[in-house]
Amino acid sequence: MPPLLSIETATSVCSVAIHDNNTLIAHTEFHLQKVHAAALTSTIDFLLKQCGILHQDLTAVAVSKGPGSYTGLRIGVATAKALSFTLDIPLISVNTLEAMALAAVPFASDDSFRICTMLDARRMEVYYALFDYAGKLLAPVTAEIITGDLLSGILRENPVLFCGDGAEKCRKFFKLFKNAYVLDSVYPSAKWVGTIAGEKLHAQQFEDVVSFEPFYLKEFVKPTK
Repeated sequence: MPPLLSIETATSVCSVAIHDNNTLIAHTEFHLQKVHAAALTSTIDFLLKQCGILHQDLTAVAVSKGPGSYTGLRIGVATAKALSFTLDIPLISVNTLEAMALAAVPFASDDSFRICTMLDARRMEVYYALFDYAGKLLAPVTAEIITGDLLSGILRENPVLFCGDGAEKCRKFFKLFKNAYVLDSVYPSAKWVGTIAGEKLHAQQFEDVVSFEPFYLKEFVKPTK
């Protein structure tokens, strides 16, 4: 199978990955604020060149669709749509929280564990989703204000692995629960987007390039100065 290009820009992390036959062959990322617009296209070109892959060799382009940063998502999706249209290749979208859950799966020591991926949604709100130990979605993606009651509901029965920049906002609450664990090393990455995208490519689950839009989950609100 020809190579698959994946893009992740839903948070402050800007990353690009290339998979070939469902195997990760190249990956690079930046952990810098507001670097996406300047770095994304040049990073894609650099990674393809280093792998000896031409743009026209790509079989599909995948993008993290959200939820996440409004600006970051717009940049990533616009770039992916441009590549899909120009190269006449399929466009694949992957839920940001689902891809991050896949990165947390190896840390679940048994099937009693749950995985809760969280992204900062400004103020005291987070985007979150709950998965089982294998990364299967258990509850729909939602936006909620962080409260002790919210976390108590998530942690009612099972030990839970929390990850993402939204989990950082919950640390003071986690101290109240013995079965809450935070994975600081797990964050959105194009390499996990590409893993899920490979399955969608095989199943031919593609997006319409013209109508596809990021999954914002809630309306964009311009922050006040």
